[in-house]
This record gives sequence, C-alpha cells and structure tokens, in this order.
Amino acid sequence: MQCWVNGLESDQLSVQDRGLAYGDGLFETILIQASKPCLLDEHLQRLARGLQALSFPDSVLDELRADLKQLVLPEQAVLKIIITRGQGDRGYLIPAVQSANRILLLSPVGDFTDQRNKGVRLRLCQYKLSIQPILAGIKHLNRLDQVLARAEWDDPEIAEGIVSDIDSFIVEGTMSNLFWVKNGCLYTPEIDRCGVQGVMRDHIIRLATAAELSVETGHYYKNALLAADEAFICNSVVGIWPVIAIAEQAFAIGPMTRDLQQMLSEELTC
Repeated sequence: MQCWVNGLESDQLSVQDRGLAYGDGLFETILIQASKPCLLDEHLQRLARGLQALSFPDSVLDELRADLKQLVLPEQAVLKIIITRGQGDRGYLIPAVQSANRILLLSPVGDFTDQRNKGVRLRLCQYKLSIQPILAGIKHLNRLDQVLARAEWDDPEIAEGIVSDIDSFIVEGTMSNLFWVKNGCLYTPEIDRCGVQGVMRDHIIRLATAAELSVETGHYYKNALLAADEAFICNSVVGIWPVIAIAEQAFAIGPMTRDLQQMLSEELTC
C-alpha cells in the first residue's frame, strides 16, 4: 500500500486528529482502471456535498485536486481519499482556523469475477440505521453502523448484509447499494434519511434511464425486496453483483441485471 498525506508520501498523522477522535471527516473509494480513476467527477461531486454539509473550508477540494494531479497511478488499483478536519484541541467545537488533512491510499484491487458471474448470497441484518437527514448520502468517517452490522456474521458464503432503518425501511448493504426488479421496473431505496448515496448507484440509475428502463426510488419494506423477480448489489469498486439468495429466499439472475452489467462494462471507460 502507498500513502500520501497533504501531497507528500507519508503514513504519519497526529493522534490529535479530529478524524481519529470523532470521525470528523469524509472518504471516497475509487476504482483505478487503465491508470485512470473511474467516475472521478462523480466521486468529487459527492465529496464536495459532504464537505459543505460538514462545514469544511472551500479550499480543501482544490488542494485535493492538486494532490491527485501529482499521482502516478498504476494500471489497476483502488484509490481511497480521506479528508479529516485535522488537529484540534479537546472538545467538539470546530476550530476557528481549520487545517484539514488530505490522505491518499493506493491498494491492490481484488478479483470479483466469480461474484459478478455466479452471483452472491445476502442476509438481512438485525442492526438498524438511525435517521439523520443531514448526514444522509455522504460518506463520513463514522462507520460504526456498518461495523456493527457487518459483525453479525462470519460465514464466508454470505457476501453482504442488507440493513434497514429504525422504521424498518430497507436502506442499503453494509458496503453496497441495493436494486431489485419487479414486473420490469427497477427499484432502489431512496437515500434521504440515512445511508450512503453510492456513486455507482447513481450511475446505474443514469444508465437505466438512458436505456428507457422504468426506475423507481422510494421507501420500501423487506417484503417488496423478497418478492422481487431479480436483485443485485453494487458499489464503485466491485461493479454489479447479481443476488442469488437473500436469507432463505432464492433468486434467479435475471435479464435486467445482465443487461445492466453489459451496459456498465461497455460504458465505463474511466
């Protein structure tokens, strides 16, 4: 793994960093293909929304863009961007003068061929997401919801867990967004009360809309998902994984899932 902090190759960070103490910051995880960051503009747009929501200085994004221009990217990798509030005194009050830290991490990308081709099994998590519209959609550094939900299972045959909110509406996977198909319509949960508005999720919605597929977003209970004709999960690194089972409910890998996989492979040129 390679690491840069504020444009310099380093793996050192102050123990007083607010990102460590409070989860005060944001991150993005980006697939590198052909030495180019895939969907970079979309990732930076979401990051910009998060920076605004958390009241970071406007200069942070420009400084990050300068850092990215200096990188010599490998053919394939995963790039993680972490922005923290930086060092501060004790207490939650945001410092009057902020000095954000910009961290870039490059790591190898896994081989997800089997998951894409054969599909994956999911479970329904018991853990419930709290509702906080201010943080909904952004990728802030406090991932305790995901840590606790993911701790519910260690079966390697289960690739992902589906998490609902405290009102029992389905929201997302611990590391992914969720889609399903019923009667030719593509459904995905609205990310307006909690959860992460995935870059790949939004990209798939654009692809489906451009292909004149019916797409609906909303608040759905698990019964809607379990009654689906087909389902898949997605994120920016793994792409689209068809779902072949959720708990005891089996699913066939359907034609819309395969069509969207094909559209994604043809369209995503990074």
